[in-house]
Amino acid sequence: MTKAVPQPNQPLVTHIYTADPSAHVFDGRIYIYPSHDLDHDGESNDNGDQYRMEDYHVLSMDNLASPVVDHGEALHIRDVPWASKQMWAPDAAYKNGMYYLFFPARDHDGIFRIGVATSPSPAGPFRAQPTYMEGSFSIDPAVLVDDDGRSYMYFGGLWGGQLEKWQTGEFRPDDKEPAPGAPALGPRATLLSDDMLSLQGAPKEIEIVDEDGNPILAGDEDRRYFEGPWVHKYGGLYYLSYSTGTTHKLVYAVSRDPLGPYTFKGTILTPVIGWTTHHSIVQFENKWYLFYHDSSLSGGINHKRCVKYAVLHYEEDGTIRTIDPYPEQEK
Repeated sequence: MTKAVPQPNQPLVTHIYTADPSAHVFDGRIYIYPSHDLDHDGESNDNGDQYRMEDYHVLSMDNLASPVVDHGEALHIRDVPWASKQMWAPDAAYKNGMYYLFFPARDHDGIFRIGVATSPSPAGPFRAQPTYMEGSFSIDPAVLVDDDGRSYMYFGGLWGGQLEKWQTGEFRPDDKEPAPGAPALGPRATLLSDDMLSLQGAPKEIEIVDEDGNPILAGDEDRRYFEGPWVHKYGGLYYLSYSTGTTHKLVYAVSRDPLGPYTFKGTILTPVIGWTTHHSIVQFENKWYLFYHDSSLSGGINHKRCVKYAVLHYEEDGTIRTIDPYPEQEK
């Protein structure tokens, strides 16, 4: 299915609800891997029960001036033996002549794990591995294939994403977030195996610090990590961007090492309509773009979202210019 040419800060598609866009350039074309919100009227809670997603669609565009193509269902939970429900934010990668779709879902014990599926085509359909990636947990996988060929997976999200329940290295359902004066939890990261199908070693917590090298604290909700990690490279640096959750911002930190520590720098996107957002950053034809979501298509219903994009600008010193998601509205 196709639609009209999308405009900046407007929904890419309107025939389905979409969120959590992971954008990549494969074979000179933009591919977007979003989650697919179901249209229902269930209640919302901090555990994320309202996000009942069951499948993935792949979207693509020749460029930012061309219509969006919906390639249809690329993977459904019924075809993932280990998963029970809630196929949340995915990511994709290309290596070894194969396309990989990384995705979270709850296993049959209700614990979020991360799985991987493969396809010879970036549009899918994808075939899931029979079991989740051993040693994986929580949500929001994001994969960086670095210039040297090594591949890293970043992941983790609080509350519904269960990250705070893994502080000891094993799942403890009653564990809570750190106290406000303690260091905030960071995303997890690990190398992937050469075949991209397993984790290479135990995941490591990524440290996010301020300009003086002090850890960002759990009570610093304008800067602390909540969910939705994304890592890209620019000017020889690694940029880790993420959602702050409760303050509804997209922010970023930088490092010379893919595993950090990362130094906090600033805000990429101010709050959107809806509870929060989730994003990706991609370069296409010498320009940079931010893909994100809000709930404007549904009038603010948190689990009925729509994917959008905006042009992203770097300043001469490498900092990112803050984006207003609603530039046409009167202030």
